[in-house]
Formats: sequence, structure tokens, C-alpha cells
Amino acid sequence: MGLKTLGIIPARGGSKGIPRKNLRHLGTKPLIAWTIEQALGAALLDDIIVTTEDKEIAKVARQWGAKVPFMRPTELAEDTTPGIDVIMHALDYAQDFQRILVLQPTSPFRTSADIDGIIQFCNERRAQSAVSVTPTSKHPYWTYGLSEEELVPLLEIDATKKTRQELPQAYNLNGALYLAEVEWLTRTRSLIHNTTLGYVMPAERSIDLDTELDWDWAEFLLEKQTHA
Repeated sequence: MGLKTLGIIPARGGSKGIPRKNLRHLGTKPLIAWTIEQALGAALLDDIIVTTEDKEIAKVARQWGAKVPFMRPTELAEDTTPGIDVIMHALDYAQDFQRILVLQPTSPFRTSADIDGIIQFCNERRAQSAVSVTPTSKHPYWTYGLSEEELVPLLEIDATKKTRQELPQAYNLNGALYLAEVEWLTRTRSLIHNTTLGYVMPAERSIDLDTELDWDWAEFLLEKQTHA
């Protein structure tokens, strides 16, 4: 029997890049509803909750089938609040669970299969922690800083590798899935540590909505899917 797993959806009301984004409609439903539906459709999640300080978000989350067993303190919903503090607070509800999966609402194109996939991925490897990643489109070998307007490579570049095909594959966190055993999380107080595994997701399901441009791109992709 696998570890009992709780899905945690963090959704505060005071987002700045896209105001009230968790309630804003993407397609025909609020952004948070996408993640709730994905979680409800996952076979390997035992329960899901939403952690929020916002009464309207709590109401909408319940309408779409999620539990909101507590209201998050406002001091844990500031722009500067570390995400790990929000999850540690939610662990008070997770006493009957051995593992949690953090599902940010800003990843509307992940699927229920992705959720089941990362859980099965950890089950097979007996891993205590894994996060979702996607192949990067901009390799870090080609990333620079500026020193008095002069380009300074941020990584030491292997001069023998001159084309994209010769470079080692690099991955970005896509923000969609953060899986961790509760004991491990309590000990490390981090969702990513030196034993964390990477679970690869394709770019088309790795959209992370932080800006209006991200939102425009998501709407474009959704429209394209609708008329495919």
C-alpha cells in the first residue's frame, strides 16, 4: 500500500502580477478550478485542501469540490511570505497523511495523469521528494550578467560545446508539482533539497502564470486546443 497523500492547493487573494488571478476566468472557469478538477481526477491523491486567507477564494474552491478546512492567517498571505511557511502551517491538517503534494493554481495545463505520474514515480524509486521540471528553451550556458555593461557569463562555459545539440540537457522548475513525505519536509523545511528527484513534464503542460503575458499565452494555447 502506498503512502497516504494529501494535495495542498495554496491560493492567496493578494496576487500582484495578475490581480485576483486565482478567481480570474481562464476559458470557462476560474483559474483555481483547473487545479481542483485535476486533483479530484487523480486516482492516487487521497484528499485535497485549499489554503487561503481569502473568503471569496474559499467559497469558489468549495463550489468546485475542494475542502477548505481552515482559513490561513493574513500574516501568511503577504508578498514576502515564504511558500514553505504556508505549507508548514497546512501540515496541521495533514496529521493522517504521510505525504503531501503541493499544487499551485498557476499551472492550469498540468493533468490528473501528471499528478498520478509523480506519485507513481516516487513510489517506484522510494523517493522522499520530487518536483516537476521541463526542458529549458534557453540554456544556462547562454545566460549572462552585466558588469558595467560588459557581458559576464554566469556559468563557466565549456568552449568545446558550441551548438545547442552539444550542450547537456538543462531543466527548469515548472511550478506544477512538489511532492514530499511529511517527515522529510518537517526535517528539511524545504520542498527542494539535495535528495529531491526531478519529474519531467513537457513544455505544453508546463505553463506557469505569473504575468499578463503568461496569461495571454495560456489563452492562446487554450484557444488553439479548442479549435484543434
